Amino acid sequence: MTRRREFLSYAGASALGALLPMAGFGAERRRSGSTGPAPAPVPTSGPSGRVVVVGGGMSGASVAKYLRVWGGTGVEVTLVEREPRYQSCILSNLVLNGSVSLQTLQFDYARLAQAYGIKIVPGDVLGLDAVKRTIDVQGASGRASIAYDRLVLAPGVEFDTLPGLEDPAAQAQVPHAWKAGPQTTQLRDLIQAMQPGQVFLMTVPATPYRCPPGPYERACIVADYLKTRKPGAKVIVLDANPGIVAERANFTNAFENIHRGVIEYVPGVTIDRIEVATKTVKTSFGDFKANVINAIPPHRAGRIVTQTGLATVGGRWAGVDVLSYESAAAPGVHVIGDSCGTTQPKAGHIGNQEGKVCADAVTRLLGGIALDPAPVTNSACYSPITAATASWLTAVFAYDPATRTMKAVPASAGEARAPSKDNYEEMFVWFRTLMGDTFA
Repeated sequence: MTRRREFLSYAGASALGALLPMAGFGAERRRSGSTGPAPAPVPTSGPSGRVVVVGGGMSGASVAKYLRVWGGTGVEVTLVEREPRYQSCILSNLVLNGSVSLQTLQFDYARLAQAYGIKIVPGDVLGLDAVKRTIDVQGASGRASIAYDRLVLAPGVEFDTLPGLEDPAAQAQVPHAWKAGPQTTQLRDLIQAMQPGQVFLMTVPATPYRCPPGPYERACIVADYLKTRKPGAKVIVLDANPGIVAERANFTNAFENIHRGVIEYVPGVTIDRIEVATKTVKTSFGDFKANVINAIPPHRAGRIVTQTGLATVGGRWAGVDVLSYESAAAPGVHVIGDSCGTTQPKAGHIGNQEGKVCADAVTRLLGGIALDPAPVTNSACYSPITAATASWLTAVFAYDPATRTMKAVPASAGEARAPSKDNYEEMFVWFRTLMGDTFA
């Protein structure tokens, strides 16, 4: 019980912004409630400038909101997003067993516009000019150029094409469902249509990928569903990594004990080819046949990052200064969330955290104030293990000036002792708090 309370303290404080320092301008860093309290007032004094945010996910919505909460009315914030609402990946694995619906995981941008004065521009970003400090946006009414003083890119991730899935028709038969949406319901329907004794096979890409515990969580949710609804069915997990990369103790216990005889876990696997016609996955460990294949491809930064020369980390991720998340390749451009290459995990909670650090930094930069030299972030999440129990993990990251990276604070990192019903119930409290802090 004590350890769980410590976790909730980390997670709650982190989600509410209490771990971030004050940046000045006389505006108190206020906590923003999750389920109905009035929004934090927007200060009328402070710096001035035009900030454009591209991408309305966890990091993009967070930075847009807190630029106004901390920067005040002088900071004009424009959020460019193609979708009318955000579809949460967090908890979306529970769609697969029918515990939640996709509709309950959607959040729109009305509150950000009405309560904080953020201008929402629907459209796609076609390109940027870091010298002229403009971006080109294609919207419903045509193409337009938007000028900025500071640009924040939060475009999420794109996916590589796995061998054998080059044809769109083949891709349509092997949904990865690693962006919540239509593929999630498609995968749910495929699972529900399975017969007793059939095989569900999923692949896990090499790190880094979005939500480190997510694939193992999915394996557990599917296994729990199959063993109660489809007797004799099996889950095969082909992991490109040498072992379980997050919540190792809890997922090892889940695979070997809770879902014993249902989950077969194979680490260190290289996928050579997926043959859709025969439903065969050819690998470095031989061929695996399945009735449903859920192949999660390797990730890379969002297209606007890779196409504009900002992916300086392995050609896949944006290199940034984690004091401000300013790009290593383009002054005045910041990259946050899953697209940036840092030592922190790629996950919704950390995206919210990076958005706040970036908002604090941009506010300081616009006001001519020195950056915070010691930012702190927290990564926290819950992982359902069955339809009624969950585990959790957390870690606090602090800036290390020697390496100029965010390093995990050893005493802060940990996972639940075991999955429990209490953890499952608290998972929804954590989710509502995080989403309220980001979108409300």
